[in-house]
Amino acid sequence: MNKEVTVVKGVLVSPELRTKRGVEIVMSGGRIIEIKNCPNVNKPFILPGFIDSHIHIESSMLIPSAFARMAVRHGTVAVVTDPHEVANVAGIDGIRFMVNDAKQTKLKFFFGIPSCVPASPIEKSGAVLGAEKVESLLKENDFYFLAEMMNFPGVVFNDKDVHRKLNAAKKVGKPIDGHAPGLSGVPLEQYVNSGISTDHECSTTEEAIEKIGLGMKIQIREGSAAKNFEKLIPIVKSHKDSVMFCTDDCHPDYLQKGHINKIVARAIELGYDLYEVLQIACINPINHYKIPIGKIEVNCKPDFTVVNDLVSFDVIETYIDGEKIFGQNEVFLNEPKTLPNSFYFRDELCKEELKVTAKSQNLNVIGVIDGELITKWIKETVLVPIGSVVDTNPQQDLLKIVLLDRYSNSKPIVGFIRGFGIKKGAIAASIAHDSHHIISVGCDDESIYKSLTWIIDSRGGICYTHNETQGIPLPFYGLMTSMDGDKVSQMYQELNNLVKENGCTLESPFMTASFMALTVIPELKIYHKGLFDSTNFKHVDLFI
Repeated sequence: MNKEVTVVKGVLVSPELRTKRGVEIVMSGGRIIEIKNCPNVNKPFILPGFIDSHIHIESSMLIPSAFARMAVRHGTVAVVTDPHEVANVAGIDGIRFMVNDAKQTKLKFFFGIPSCVPASPIEKSGAVLGAEKVESLLKENDFYFLAEMMNFPGVVFNDKDVHRKLNAAKKVGKPIDGHAPGLSGVPLEQYVNSGISTDHECSTTEEAIEKIGLGMKIQIREGSAAKNFEKLIPIVKSHKDSVMFCTDDCHPDYLQKGHINKIVARAIELGYDLYEVLQIACINPINHYKIPIGKIEVNCKPDFTVVNDLVSFDVIETYIDGEKIFGQNEVFLNEPKTLPNSFYFRDELCKEELKVTAKSQNLNVIGVIDGELITKWIKETVLVPIGSVVDTNPQQDLLKIVLLDRYSNSKPIVGFIRGFGIKKGAIAASIAHDSHHIISVGCDDESIYKSLTWIIDSRGGICYTHNETQGIPLPFYGLMTSMDGDKVSQMYQELNNLVKENGCTLESPFMTASFMALTVIPELKIYHKGLFDSTNFKHVDLFI
């Protein structure tokens, strides 16, 4: 039987050879059988496929198969992904779900084994991945690396469980991802010498260059909440071999507009060399993670994208293993059944539990920085008598932040936060990195209570409440949905707009709120016991 022949004509751009030439690529059975020179062809442009070098699929709020439908539109052929969000909720069962659902798609998912579940020893998650489980999983072919080691104190101070995980990865020859915001000097040297080879948490060129000097690869992150592109892109000129692009966490509205292709477009707009930028976006992740991506060569099953131009990088077609998966109707298997999503069957929330009684007139307050995961530590004076109720002050941007333990019937933890700017209502979500308790930020107890109740009743989701509640249910572990990505994006944008119409000044309020519980990122965060000093790794009282 004759195999169908596919022909793709355009200008082949090779970052490895630093060449552009008109070609006609002839494929049969997904394999390149001939590449003909076509000197008179001047468009479109054929590029190696884009690779996101570090992403948590769960943050798109889409299960992998739904994520894939959106990502391939933007020329993404592969993602290097850490499923630690779902692992914190459901452990190995959650990881297996992600891997199995991803296998229904043509997009290439390269999964790592989460190294920090929970994110730190002080956190309470729905599962624990100890060294023995990590060792076992790293031996499997489905897993390509040990995912981000967030517990840098455990590395530096020789925690036995942490080093057992690191040694397990080194034993099987798999890379180890890092997560070390602000780490410098001798502690950084110890961290790198343990075998950790990447970092996506740099916020300055000085930090990035110090880490590169010790042998690390730097992943320039441009996601929904953390945006480091502008500050870090200058390192490309001197360290192109040590840089990759990533999104880390991108919500569906981000993914609808673009993916790695848009990061590439921004770099080109700033005048960076085309071949160097494509090397970073398409080649460096392959070399670092040793992942099987098909080359545009005779006898290979290629992974590539076809774009309109070398300015906007808008994608016309995407090919994976020589098969066109964007540019015609895509084929995906039926969506999976909804799985248990690990919500403790808690008693009805009592609104009175949201009240705060003054123990002094001085508060520790979380200070939000738009576009950053790090926070400020604010000392606030409240002019109320001791023993009186401390209220929010939306006009002064002093709001409540509430964390509700997803895994037990504990009372809510209430703190105060500045930087959201919301003047009416409250937001809430069952997404709160990394343990994914329920979190809410709001102006008044009534709105906070209603938003939290909606999340509990929906068994997970995100919502905004001001009199009425509008939300997006997330039935897969309280993190994801199988709905069409465009529909989720539309709903998400409507929610974001609603929050902003009511005063919020943040670009991505839900994403920002979700990181207020991540205790491994400085400076002050909230966790299941109260406030936490992420710099010195210790509990902090609400009142000073």
